[in-house]
Amino acid sequence: MRRTLVQRITRWMRGVMLNHMPWMITCREFEDFILAYLEGDLPEKQRFVFELHLRVCRDCRDYLAAYRRTIEVSKRAFEHPDAPVPKSVPEDLITAVLAARRK
Repeated sequence: MRRTLVQRITRWMRGVMLNHMPWMITCREFEDFILAYLEGDLPEKQRFVFELHLRVCRDCRDYLAAYRRTIEVSKRAFEHPDAPVPKSVPEDLITAVLAARRK
């Protein structure tokens, strides 16, 4: 999705603001901690800072929600490894996945 000029300026301004808040992490740093956060492996102080960022950054809340959905869908995809592949899956995708598994 293309962002409008106003959206890009707003995101840039939010980034400048976040960089000047004490204890705040950037969106890029936020991404580095997502897996540890979801697995409950962040120390208390880092978890506090991570959740503080979540409160002020809608983009990262959306990103975290999408990350969680991706994990859930991936788990469901492998619940029944012997289940037949749906007919809607293109043959070239199946071939590519099987080739990648062999490597």
